[in-house]
Amino acid sequence: MSETVDPRPKAERAFLIGIEFEDIKKEEAASLLRELGGLATSLGLEIAGSFPVKLRERTGSLLVGTGKADEIVAAAKAENADSIVFDHQLTPSQQRNWEDLSGLKVYDRAELIIKIFSSRALTREASLQVELARLEYSLPRLTHSYGSLSRQRGGRYGTKGSGEQKLELDRRKIELRVHEIKEEMKDVHKSRDVQRKKRERIQVPRAAIVGYTNTGKSSLLNVLTEAQVLAEDKLFATLDPTTRRLILRSGASLLLTDTVGFVRNLPHGLVDAFKATLEEASSADLLIHVADASDPEVESRMATTEKVLSEIGAGNLPKIIVLNKIDIAERGIVDTWQRLHPDGLPISVKTKLGLEGLTALIEKMLTAGMEEIIVAIPHSEYALVPLIRREGSVIEERSEDECTVVRCRVPERLMDRLGKYRQS
Repeated sequence: MSETVDPRPKAERAFLIGIEFEDIKKEEAASLLRELGGLATSLGLEIAGSFPVKLRERTGSLLVGTGKADEIVAAAKAENADSIVFDHQLTPSQQRNWEDLSGLKVYDRAELIIKIFSSRALTREASLQVELARLEYSLPRLTHSYGSLSRQRGGRYGTKGSGEQKLELDRRKIELRVHEIKEEMKDVHKSRDVQRKKRERIQVPRAAIVGYTNTGKSSLLNVLTEAQVLAEDKLFATLDPTTRRLILRSGASLLLTDTVGFVRNLPHGLVDAFKATLEEASSADLLIHVADASDPEVESRMATTEKVLSEIGAGNLPKIIVLNKIDIAERGIVDTWQRLHPDGLPISVKTKLGLEGLTALIEKMLTAGMEEIIVAIPHSEYALVPLIRREGSVIEERSEDECTVVRCRVPERLMDRLGKYRQS
């Protein structure tokens, strides 16, 4: 009887290396190593095992000492690993030395995140940003891609080996493509600026959903606005900012944007890949910071998000803090979180628990700086009523013979247009 062959490709088995430095203590190093496992799993890798390293002194050739390097390689091979993944940036020479020593593929955290971004990018903008980061990451590593072919041949002065010629050609190709991408990105940014200015002219309030990766931001956008944004239980399921209209109970509306999740130690070359979505956050009227109740490290995740928001100038924007996934969280974590954040709102996107309270709080905060007035709008000027609903909040509305009387809260920018219809 013939043996059945599984047609599915075998998952790559990754052996993870955590690094504890003098400025990265044991608890944080362990947390980062767990997150590295989440990144690897998100990319489709199978975790073969992990190996924490306490590093007292860095070496230029392998980052760690040769004895520790031999120990790591032996442990990886004992677990039948296909690759070794470091939770620390490796130099091009260190990466090459590790591959020579182990005979396995070797990545660092930066390359892992770039690979994830490459597999998730859907729009032209995200694809360009990720390609740019990938090329800029690979450029200094070209020298180590050709092995012995990079040696020069003997012969006349000025002759070059085939490896060196290939290296120069590839370097020129990459540099040319980097230049092309940067030019294309200018057009994309112009297009985004036009879209943003159109939204600003309409003067609809804007809110941005922010938070650490995989906290349920896309799911929250979907359930509030009935959108169909991809929402999966994995890191960086979506990269592109998505904006949908949310109609509040008063009839007022706002534009709600889902942003890419934050993560610690993001590779420098990928910071620009966040730029577009972070611009949406920094220009919002209100931020909705989503935290994950099922994550025992929820406080450090929130601190990372707040740090990034401050760096982009959004740290002082009005903010609602919500704790999602309370349906699967330990009661103690939720209680502790509520003591630390008494103004925070526990919710569950999955069961819709607390969502009515969230939309009511959104409306309250958006109208906090508005003035309550009563206006009598002539029927011939009824177009002002939808404007009030769009930019303010209608508390009460009734129709009379010659006008529509509206009790409402409106921003200062509408007062000039409504002043002549105002009733005492």
